[in-house]
Amino acid sequence: MSAVPEPAVRLEVHSREQFAEGHRFDDGGAYEVLTATAHYCVDPEAPAHRAVPDLGLAPRDGTGRVRFSGDVEILRPVDGGRRRLFFDWGNRGNKRAVQYFCDAPHTNRPRTRADAGNGYLLRRGYTLVFGAWQGDLLPGDGRLLLDVPVARRDGEPVRGLTTAEFIVEEPIRSLPLSRWSSTGSSPVSERGRRSARLTRRRYAHSTPEELPSDTWRFARLQGGGSDLKGSSTALVPSRHDLHLDDGFRPGWIYELTYEAEDPLVLGLGLVAVRDLVSHLRHDPARPAGPVDYAYGWGRSQTGRAIRDFIHHGFNEDLDGRRVFDGLLPHVSGAGRLGVERFTNLTVPGGQQYEDHLSPADAFPFAYAETVDHLTGARDAIMKRPSDPKVLHTQTSTEYWQRRGSLVHTTTDGRDLGFPPDVRGYLWSSSQHVADPAAGAPGRGICNHPENVVATSALFRAVLDALDAWVSEGVEPPPSAVPTVGDGTLVTMDEWSRQFPAVPSALRPHEPNELYAVDRSAVPPVADRSRRYTVLVPAVDADGNETAGVRAPMVAVPLATYTGWNTRAPGQGHGALHEFSGSTFPFAATEDERLITGDPRPSVQKRHRDAAGYAAGIRAAAEDLVTRRLLLAEDVERVVASAANWSFPRHRFELR
Repeated sequence: MSAVPEPAVRLEVHSREQFAEGHRFDDGGAYEVLTATAHYCVDPEAPAHRAVPDLGLAPRDGTGRVRFSGDVEILRPVDGGRRRLFFDWGNRGNKRAVQYFCDAPHTNRPRTRADAGNGYLLRRGYTLVFGAWQGDLLPGDGRLLLDVPVARRDGEPVRGLTTAEFIVEEPIRSLPLSRWSSTGSSPVSERGRRSARLTRRRYAHSTPEELPSDTWRFARLQGGGSDLKGSSTALVPSRHDLHLDDGFRPGWIYELTYEAEDPLVLGLGLVAVRDLVSHLRHDPARPAGPVDYAYGWGRSQTGRAIRDFIHHGFNEDLDGRRVFDGLLPHVSGAGRLGVERFTNLTVPGGQQYEDHLSPADAFPFAYAETVDHLTGARDAIMKRPSDPKVLHTQTSTEYWQRRGSLVHTTTDGRDLGFPPDVRGYLWSSSQHVADPAAGAPGRGICNHPENVVATSALFRAVLDALDAWVSEGVEPPPSAVPTVGDGTLVTMDEWSRQFPAVPSALRPHEPNELYAVDRSAVPPVADRSRRYTVLVPAVDADGNETAGVRAPMVAVPLATYTGWNTRAPGQGHGALHEFSGSTFPFAATEDERLITGDPRPSVQKRHRDAAGYAAGIRAAAEDLVTRRLLLAEDVERVVASAANWSFPRHRFELR
């Protein structure tokens, strides 16, 4: 008699707690929280795992399997809810879905009624699953951790050249090689200590200058008020940290090239998501309750993870079943994840100034099949019967910083569109991160106040549309993205002619371009003569984008809202800043407009008074409801947030 095969996942539940003091959430009823560890067992020889780099070098047990484990938390309806699983691809180990879908405060330990925000996901009866997938995170702040193996070759360390980039806003002398205190670093080898090179340059395209090797070292500065000795410090040798004697300075891009060793098998993170969700759907013990449909959402880093997950075929489990019925990648831009050897998963996708040559942005970029005009390769994100339905959402920032046009164009800039099971939506004139909590805009190290457009209500409509599409066959709203054909997706030259002469606005020189890159070289080398075509959304006379889904604040504007912001002097002046957008308020009165030379009509001329502005916001919200891009329940929320000229997002001294 043959042995029963070991399951891919064993779920060890540690605790079960009441959620929100037993509050009942409409269709969801009362909820409970399960905290668990998922123990994974993987056959490294299985064809399904060919896309996992270095899996063949992972340690195996006596049965030839690779084992690893990760944190899991399940927020589930006590009475079963609506039999729908919603997986939060935690951004860098952090729980984000409740924050963005429920306008809730961010917490990695949701337990109270306040943690549920407006309760949307729970009122809809979803079982929420938070599962660790990122294997290079360090403990702390409640992050979900995945413990993956280190690749070894015949018991010996695996080594290879890699790079690490460092950009600071304030002077500092020591940094982890990962750049993030929350993330583990690829340690330098003994040989790498002697052969490493450190350079710095002003901009991504600037010629680097090498720093003398006696001015820096692999070490960390310890102390300085963090221990019982007060201000005493010590320099401690470290394979995981870089120390610069004169300190890292703002306005420079530092790049370290070094030999690293002991790479983590990070691709197992995608395997973990596949096997965990499949287990929760099909295990007879029903640890997540009964599940008829499974959906997932990720933003930015995890939006890219979703696209990689689909592209490499992980949406089919080991028994040939579809894992997710629908997925919602948000603000991924044209990138995927990239889990090659010595990858730092926490580093964002490539931007104009920061991490410009990140491997995240590699062909294919589009869901539909297309040809890479630079190489002749043909590929697509979506290409398998097991692929889920996808609603892809992105903001203006993705077009400027994340090459977002390539999601729905050919690589040489022609309209491509989406496959039948994909819809795409631009959230017009909004920025990459839009905190659901209203607040006055800051500047940080940028020239302009950040973008204040509120978009969190759009998440709820998108999820309702996905659920109706999957469970009832109701088509979602048609895609709403700019296109070359209708003149709403344009070149930088065209955009420059359209954008108004806003006083004090330092415009971008260009969007974040994308070139052919030789990755066999370390550091990688871009061929600036061979480029992909990156386009940006067209704008109206106010400077606001014409295509896409206009949130009420954009449809009835009090400002020009952009997906870009430029770095301030001393911080890489003029280059695009990370994922920041801008707000350029209109003049309050006509007198102010004339004095400042602002070509845009004033708030006073546009709106009779604050009540008239709020009425315009209501009309815009109701129009979105008719188009199924906003829920009816959100109209009053949107109108309430528009009180007193959308204070505190805007501040106008008008009656």
